[in-house]
Amino acid sequence: MRDFSNDQSALALNTATLGHNVPGAGAGWSPEQTIDACAERGIKGIVFWRREIADRPAAIGAYARTAGVSVIGLCRAPFLTGIFAPSHRKDVMDDFRLAIDQTAELGGDILTVVVGGVQSGTKGVTESLGLVTDYVAQAASYAATMNVRLALEPLHPVYGGDRSCLTTARDALDICDRISADNLGIAIDVYHVWWDTDLPQQLKRAGSRIFGFHLCDWLAETRDVLLDRGMMGDGVADIPAIRAAVEKAGYRGACEVEIFSVNNWWKRDPSDVLDVMADRFRTVC
Repeated sequence: MRDFSNDQSALALNTATLGHNVPGAGAGWSPEQTIDACAERGIKGIVFWRREIADRPAAIGAYARTAGVSVIGLCRAPFLTGIFAPSHRKDVMDDFRLAIDQTAELGGDILTVVVGGVQSGTKGVTESLGLVTDYVAQAASYAATMNVRLALEPLHPVYGGDRSCLTTARDALDICDRISADNLGIAIDVYHVWWDTDLPQQLKRAGSRIFGFHLCDWLAETRDVLLDRGMMGDGVADIPAIRAAVEKAGYRGACEVEIFSVNNWWKRDPSDVLDVMADRFRTVC
């Protein structure tokens, strides 16, 4: 396992850690301010949310590269199924292709895919996962022409109804197997998988198909399953063990800190959040 105690070259910021995934949350830094703050601290990677980059992906990507910060990717593809997904198939695919285009223009390599919840009119997850597979198969072909990789991110089962019918690494890899596209893999987020005792076996199965690794923590007394994630070391997840299993599978990419925290970290000075984030990365991850 890589030693991060004196090396933060693998550290990346997902801008959700500063509240930039939610309108009106956080300190409202511009993408350029966030990039500059990362560069000042030697944080070499960044992942933006689509709402931040709007119609400026190429300019923001160029600014980051000039500052010496690598744009790893973009969050996220549209919900494909469930109550938050567009109503019509064409609208889903149009937005999916737009997200791929934005990732490419930004200069990012990876588009994170959070698939959406149980499809209206169905029960359980089987039919919804079938629809997800169809959408992703189409998108993967297009993404390949744009040199973009798609990372399916399974979410914690608590989100199964509304945000993600895809709740395990096993199911994500089953979809990857069915589609069999070189540019399709998975993203492993500590918040969503820390509980899964089958995870080490699934990571071994995944191998080079692990495209992303996200850091945060699950608080023992979480007050909001969506917006109360913990900073690394503040919760009950065994982060070093999960990272060891991810790296044993062959992953050597960025470790992306992604913390949704409306009543704690988003209320703090973003500069302090970045400093704590870097310290925890070196000491507890």
